[in-house]
Amino acid sequence: MKAPLFSIITATYNAGATIGRTLESIDSQTFADYEHIIIDGASTDKTLDIAAQHTDTRRQVISEPDRGLYDAMNKGLGYTSGQYLIYLNAGDKFHDAQTLQRIADAITDSGDPDIVYGQTDIVDDNGNYIGPRHLTAPDNLSLSSFAQGMVVCHQAFIVKKEIVGFYNTKFRYSADYEWCIRCLQRSHKNTGLAETVLVDYLNEGMTTRNRGKSLRERFKIMAYYYGFLPTLLRHIGFAARAFKRKLNKTRHKTTR
Repeated sequence: MKAPLFSIITATYNAGATIGRTLESIDSQTFADYEHIIIDGASTDKTLDIAAQHTDTRRQVISEPDRGLYDAMNKGLGYTSGQYLIYLNAGDKFHDAQTLQRIADAITDSGDPDIVYGQTDIVDDNGNYIGPRHLTAPDNLSLSSFAQGMVVCHQAFIVKKEIVGFYNTKFRYSADYEWCIRCLQRSHKNTGLAETVLVDYLNEGMTTRNRGKSLRERFKIMAYYYGFLPTLLRHIGFAARAFKRKLNKTRHKTTR
């Protein structure tokens, strides 16, 4: 059988409250050339019951204990047969029903790039819009772009399978950032949908809940790939901009 264009991987564990909208988002896509692999960590809630309500010949569910999110994502990679990988975890969803079609069109129009990427909106636990992601995907993505942080959300970072590797599970909270950098090292052509929101990202993901630990890991990763001193200087700038944003928010609240 012909391999699908997209392999969508969803890692879950006790995600009964959020997995439904992820499945509905995938099932509603107008572009049908995909497979969907759910890697579940032996959930004890209704996650598997909800998945069973969304049966599809393109979907397979593997449920067994794992060693955390990135171990599950590595496991999912082993089940894929598609040309391009999309990681869409429980609570995340495609922005609309035409998202996969837009990505497929971009792949065709630009001659099979190694990476396709776009913008991300942030949603709350109920899937309601909060706002755009703080970091904006650039018009021209390169390896150096990620020296400024994770400028493209992992879920909106679609990669040709032949250039990917496994996630480094020694990083508990930022392995996706390091993985994206390695993909960019191997990529010869990146195609951006810089004006297009591809994914609605759940605000309270694992990285968000462990923000301090994630930032410390990310600093180590940045220093390794981009140099310690440049990373230190960039973080001074990051801190200054964060303080300015916080100050502006405070002023906005007091003037309302």
